[in-house]
Amino acid sequence: MADTEQQPTLLSRINGPADLAPLSVAQLEQLARELRALIIETVSHTGGHLAPSLGVVELTLAMFKVFDLDKDKIVWDVGHQAYAHKILTGRRDAFSTLRTIDGISGFPKRGESPYDHFGVGHSSTSISAALGLAMARDLDAGDGRVLAVIGDGSMTGGLAFEGLNQAGHHGRDLVVVLNDNEMSISKNVGALSSFLSRNLSSRWVRRVKRDVETLFKSIPSIGEDLMRYMRRSEGSFKGFFTPGMLFEAFQFNYVGPIHGHNLPALIDAFKLVKGIEGPVLLHVLTKKGKGYAPAESNPAHFHGVGCFEPETGRASKLPACSLPSYTDVFGRTLCDLAAKDTSIIAITAAMPEGTGTSAFAERFPERFVDVGICEQHAVTFAAGLATQGYRPVVAVYSTFLQRSYDQIVHDVCLQNLPVTFCLDRAGLVGEDGPTHHGAFDISFLRHIPNMTVMAPKDEGELQRMLATAVTHDGPVALRYPRGVGVGAELTDAPEPLVVGEGELLRDGTDALVMALGSRVHPCLEAIEELEAEAGVSVALFNARFVKPLPEAQLVELAVRFERILVVEENVRMGGFSSAVLECLSDNNALGGRTVVRLGLPDAFVEHGAQKELRRRVGLDNVGIRERLRVLLGLGRA
Repeated sequence: MADTEQQPTLLSRINGPADLAPLSVAQLEQLARELRALIIETVSHTGGHLAPSLGVVELTLAMFKVFDLDKDKIVWDVGHQAYAHKILTGRRDAFSTLRTIDGISGFPKRGESPYDHFGVGHSSTSISAALGLAMARDLDAGDGRVLAVIGDGSMTGGLAFEGLNQAGHHGRDLVVVLNDNEMSISKNVGALSSFLSRNLSSRWVRRVKRDVETLFKSIPSIGEDLMRYMRRSEGSFKGFFTPGMLFEAFQFNYVGPIHGHNLPALIDAFKLVKGIEGPVLLHVLTKKGKGYAPAESNPAHFHGVGCFEPETGRASKLPACSLPSYTDVFGRTLCDLAAKDTSIIAITAAMPEGTGTSAFAERFPERFVDVGICEQHAVTFAAGLATQGYRPVVAVYSTFLQRSYDQIVHDVCLQNLPVTFCLDRAGLVGEDGPTHHGAFDISFLRHIPNMTVMAPKDEGELQRMLATAVTHDGPVALRYPRGVGVGAELTDAPEPLVVGEGELLRDGTDALVMALGSRVHPCLEAIEELEAEAGVSVALFNARFVKPLPEAQLVELAVRFERILVVEENVRMGGFSSAVLECLSDNNALGGRTVVRLGLPDAFVEHGAQKELRRRVGLDNVGIRERLRVLLGLGRA
């Protein structure tokens, strides 16, 4: 935990939002420098969302200066940009524990601070949530202001426009702060991004304005009158060429754009919008990574970054590991398959780097689509492509696919379309915590008719499953974890698997372990350790498929053993182990057998290192071995 004496002089005096009110602009500018230094130093050790938080330091200070946060409420969208907010709301001394196990979260979290009014982690939620807070305020006859801070990347999400639409209709006092840095994680895409980037300083606008002025001045008698009228109408002229007309169509008062790193201008702008009744949108132009040269020059890399050297921005040296990540293997294999099959199209939602589709975008740009932060659209868009004979592959984090459940059911599975969903970050992801863990995908996918669900035990099996998916006549979900594989052999020409067929990795006599995906190899390690320790004989079955289950194999194996352990990295409720129990029950194969299920608990797992979290929930090789010991009547070690 940080030592108070080591804190910069001014920042050490800030214990809450009220401490900013008496500060001068010069002091706020000093505080901005100190905040950036603390954020850079901390994130260099813990990893985190560096560039987004550096970009809103002045924006945060101006809000805290103008508004009374003991009465007024701020809702942050996603929360990638809330580090300064955390430091200024009483968490300065705990900031060194950012994203570490039992430390403070990387996102706003209601249980962590009374100034975190809404828990976030996924995009485009702030306007709707803030409108809910505003309505509650009005019902309670309160008088505080409510602000939603949303990035231009999040503004591409449909939920943001649903919130704008309702907020404009209600007409309640609400301030939406549009933090416009032309970035989400990667560079923003789409028509809205282009529209937001318009401003009156662009060359063609200046030329049009100059030509109009010249024309008016040349008109005898009435020229000067027309010029005066045009100047009075400058606001309308500006609104025509800038986003003002878009937001005013939603019944919002539009203010901006404002320079997002000019504290006096920001303070004046917030004072202005504080006095405006009804919904108002303040458009602020910021630079992602502001104040730290490596992040300014490469904001996508520093959006979410691991440990690095603060002096240079270079990644800290970690123990050498030559193994590729599952993400890398997926990206490479998809390119290999697409080189042979021109019907394959890759789709991602604002995450080409994170999902491993960047290489595909470079090699096959005409067959790559980044839809922006629009997962629902991505799924239905893919369905449309599939109706025309294409094989769309939607690359998405498991947690973000949750946003598209209805589209998966109605637009893909109901029509039995060959759309492949590649779910990166399935299972526990680590420091980003409960908003990002891929804990539920098996449960919400396996019960949908026509859906095939599978998970590879290693990177070699991932290749084979991807080859299976893009040739399967129906929807497929392929889930794989964050991190590197186990060193399995890779190939340039993976062979498809037989759908619904697992593999017996080792036979035994005393117990049977049925495992899925990322937990297969830890189960193998646990079995080998227990065999060496206690001389037991345990069989291990790699199911490969959750749906269709390898039912015949499961039943045939189950009837041979009295003790069965089922292991998965998904919540147990509705997951792989539930499917196994249903299968055994339906086939009258349960009998007097003891079936123990090991998976994620019926609780939201907090943030921390991936390895440590797996240890805590008993899903590493040690936890699996101990569960096996108890199942076999060997007691605890």
